[in-house]
Amino acid sequence: MTPTAPATLEERITRSLVGAAVGDALGGPVEGYSPEQIAERHGGRVHGIVGPWNGDDWRTARPIAPYHKGDGHVTDDTLMTHALVRVYAKVRDHLDAYAVADHLVPDLMTTPRWIPELEAEALPLHRIFLAEKWLVTRIHYGHVDPREAGTGNIVNCGAAMYMAPVGLVNAANPAGAYAEALDIAGAHQSSYGREAAGVFAAGVAAACTPGATPDSVIEACLSLSKDGTRAAIETVCDTASRYADFESALRPLREAVAPYDTVGPDYRAPSLGARRPSRIHSIEELPVALAMLLIARGDYRHTVLGSVNYGRDCDSIATMSGALAGALGAEIPPDWAKTVAESSRLDLQAPATTLTEVTREIFTRDTARRRTHETAYAELS
Repeated sequence: MTPTAPATLEERITRSLVGAAVGDALGGPVEGYSPEQIAERHGGRVHGIVGPWNGDDWRTARPIAPYHKGDGHVTDDTLMTHALVRVYAKVRDHLDAYAVADHLVPDLMTTPRWIPELEAEALPLHRIFLAEKWLVTRIHYGHVDPREAGTGNIVNCGAAMYMAPVGLVNAANPAGAYAEALDIAGAHQSSYGREAAGVFAAGVAAACTPGATPDSVIEACLSLSKDGTRAAIETVCDTASRYADFESALRPLREAVAPYDTVGPDYRAPSLGARRPSRIHSIEELPVALAMLLIARGDYRHTVLGSVNYGRDCDSIATMSGALAGALGAEIPPDWAKTVAESSRLDLQAPATTLTEVTREIFTRDTARRRTHETAYAELS
């Protein structure tokens, strides 16, 4: 058998961004429910794209109306990811919190786009939730320093969920991705929400390294993560290492992450301490996404299906795990990608093509900057 050639930069970027969008779409219709509720509703585990939880009554069903979650529709995770790619396309260099203020916030406020869950053209601002609207409130209306605008927001996965492009731009440079994502996410989040954004970007960058494995991705995340985020990843991934299939790991993973998660056992009725800043806690989504990647040994289908059937905030978990598996080079099931693209009315390839071009331009600039530094340092020495 002829060995499969390692995935190229363009292939990794494409598979990561498409993989994130497909994971998002698969997780959307079962978000907020438990594994038991998901199995009861669907007569077993979810194995692909499914319809809305409440069927044709999705327009009025509580607590999720008026969103058409399901049938291959992406959610805010993908809308924000693609918005960040558009910022890279404008700046064509590394980003910081000011780039969020100058480009991302106006994009959310002023440019109507097709919103799959609303089945209409609308401003992205009308779809994103309060934790993302915070960007507009603090930066546009509050005139807060973008580097500090995330302070005071609820602490959740809102910033982390769309940081895959940062990892891809910094392909094979986890430390660079971590630093850049922390800077960008300062406009959106604080505490362990901001930390998760940095660590997720680092994980995606590590996954792009030739020869990378789920284990090496997790090692890179652990080498950079701090406080409760590091402890949660270590604990949850240690638990995951004992399982070879997601079915038997669903309950143990939840039990492992529970001490670090502030939301509590009932996802739709968060605890009093939910989403408050802390040095000892972590978002739930990132450690579980890494755990599913480890259990599936990087296989895209099983990584994402494990994430989806975990329930709770499973669209974001599957977004992250799908991006990580894709960056490792895993191929995305073509039928899933086709359905999501058609149902969501999105060109899933175009953002990847754009980001690949920008990534190469940034690497050229980084190389020139490094050479300039080397020359100056040599003269100093």
